[in-house]
Order: sequence, then C-alpha cells, then structure tokens
Amino acid sequence: MAAFEVHGAFKIKYEKRKGGRTLVFDEFWSKDGEGHYLANERGCYVFAIRNRGLTPIYVGKATKSFKQETFNATNRHKYHNGFSEYGKGTPLMYFVVHSIQRGQTNAKQIAEIEDFLIQAGVASNPGLQNVKGSLQPLWSIKGVIRSGAGKRTEAEAEFGKLFDIQE
Repeated sequence: MAAFEVHGAFKIKYEKRKGGRTLVFDEFWSKDGEGHYLANERGCYVFAIRNRGLTPIYVGKATKSFKQETFNATNRHKYHNGFSEYGKGTPLMYFVVHSIQRGQTNAKQIAEIEDFLIQAGVASNPGLQNVKGSLQPLWSIKGVIRSGAGKRTEAEAEFGKLFDIQE
C-alpha cells in the first residue's frame, strides 16, 4: 500500500485592490517560499479558504510536478472564482504528496485520491470549483451521509462512528 503524506496549510498571498482581493502566486515556488520543497513532487492539491472553519474550493492532481500543474492558467481562474465568493478569509493550499519510491509515479492511485477528495469536497462545499467528478450520488443514508438537517438517532450516530462518517 502506498502511503501519501499531507503537507500544509500554506498561505497564498493576496492583494487588496479597488475591485476586491486578488491572489498572487508568483513567489509560491521561489526558494524563499514556504512550500518550495514540494515543487518537484507529485500527488493531489487542495485550494481552500479559512473563514470560520475550512472550506475546500478546488481539488486537483499533479502527475508531472506540483510546480508545473498547481498554478496553471486554468487553475488560477478557478482559484480566483472561488476566492471571490468570500469577502474575508485566508486562501490556503494543501498538498497530498505521493511517497518516494522507485519507478514510475502511480498515476492511478493519484487519480483515485483526487476522486475521493472531490467527493468529500462537494459534500463539504456544494460550490466546489471542480466540474469533473463533482456530481453527487443520488442516494443518502438518513442521519449518516447527505441527509440534510435534523437530529441523528442513536443508531444513526453509532453507525456513522462505525465508518468514521461525521454528518
């Protein structure tokens, strides 16, 4: 079993401008940047906002390197769209790093983790910027997953604990 490690949260710089706040990515991978040591790694990344808790905004995967894929033009657009929904809050980046091993990167495992994180992200934030993989299943388990508001029964709470599902 391949073990992946979480690194972060790394703050993304932003500037206040007349039209609102805008993200600044230029120095993130520089040698002075907090996360520069991850530039050539692979895995998944999550752009999030800290504002009365944490909210995922976008989930992506990097099978070449984080430096090549995390801040490409398409992703920057998605980050800006998600960030613009919040008048306050700190933009953050998390990285789920593929373990160092011999041979090729296991792109299939990275894709599986990305799919899982997208599904978890949509459950947490229906406004997640991902398009691919973001459709929620058309089922729920009352009091356990995707069931809406309401107090859980003792059985539902215990069942949720059994699978470590927090509703």
